Amino acid sequence: MLNPEIVMWVGFILASYAVVGNDSIQTLGTFLNSNSKKKWYILWGFAATILAGTLIYGWYVNNGDVSYARLSKYPLPEPMSWFYILPPLVLMFITRIGIPVSTSFMVLTFFSPKNLNDMMFKSMMGYVVAFGAAFLVYLAITNIIERKFLNNDISDRNRRTWTILQWCATGFLWSQWLIQDFANIYAYLPRKVSFLELCISLVIILGMLAFIFYTKGGAIQKIVRSKTNTADIRSATIVDFLYSLVLLYFKELNNLPMSTTWVFIGLLAGRELAMRVRLRNLSGSTWKNVGLDLAKVSLGLVVSIALVFLIRWMTEGQVNLPLIGLISR
Repeated sequence: MLNPEIVMWVGFILASYAVVGNDSIQTLGTFLNSNSKKKWYILWGFAATILAGTLIYGWYVNNGDVSYARLSKYPLPEPMSWFYILPPLVLMFITRIGIPVSTSFMVLTFFSPKNLNDMMFKSMMGYVVAFGAAFLVYLAITNIIERKFLNNDISDRNRRTWTILQWCATGFLWSQWLIQDFANIYAYLPRKVSFLELCISLVIILGMLAFIFYTKGGAIQKIVRSKTNTADIRSATIVDFLYSLVLLYFKELNNLPMSTTWVFIGLLAGRELAMRVRLRNLSGSTWKNVGLDLAKVSLGLVVSIALVFLIRWMTEGQVNLPLIGLISR
């Protein structure tokens, strides 16, 4: 059989790439979109500094638990068998084609299927809360603020002010997202990581993040670009601030992991519908795009549940696949 230590680190590396490549764009997408003229390594340095600070702080105050107690109901499997690598492998494939699946469902459900219902309920509630909050906020501000953003280019003087505001909003949002999603990445490592494991894992994650910034977000970024006026730094700042408040609410609610993907899609959907209503530009294509985004994350949920049952079926010895025999030799 494969060495459990090897499986553990391979799983971590694959999960890091899948989570950073898929989920981080939810948080950093508007930031990348509205700062596209800046050098990628400057933007990466900003995000990397916050990531390192959030990770090290969590490790220090939680006695080695970098997940902020979100893995307390997800014990590390013993032994760590080869098939636990399947979730991030599937995530990597789906991320490449631009489907915004939930890493929380795809990864964490494998470690503890019994928590699926609670996590699914909290995630769907996240979609509803984010959708409702964005819809109400943008109904109120579209005519007053967003219409002005659409019709008037930002001046150089105002751009400096909004740049500071956006970087502050993004930094706060990024830290709140990391507190939620570190659980998805560190599910493959011990629940209390050593200092050496912390350093090695941090280097790996920062490397993955650098690649995402270098490629300007990859395929998932297309979802952000498709929404109305997300390239405007002023609009991007409001989106980031609203998203961070929703995540902060759910972080304080309880330490159960949730899908930030569902929150992100709900936020964009509520914003888009409210703006289209206010701008009198609501059409069938708007509803179609909202439904398509929801269908994509729902597909990720269906795939994750199907894989959970597939792996449980294999581990209970009900099948004898040739691949298992090959890997076990």
